[in-house]
Amino acid sequence: MAVPKSKVTRAKRGMRRAHDALGAPSFIEDRESGNLRRNHHIDLKAGTYRGRQVLPPQDD
Repeated sequence: MAVPKSKVTRAKRGMRRAHDALGAPSFIEDRESGNLRRNHHIDLKAGTYRGRQVLPPQDD
């Protein structure tokens, strides 16, 4: 059975986990419609992706 050679301190454990935090999602303003959307995602209000109509536009 595997047994650790020595105790891992809180500081070492914290340094290892330093990059595990989730970041906030980034939003950009769409060039054509001006709506906020995620990078490389469909603009759901306008229904466009890279200048092409992919979905029917949503009416609010």
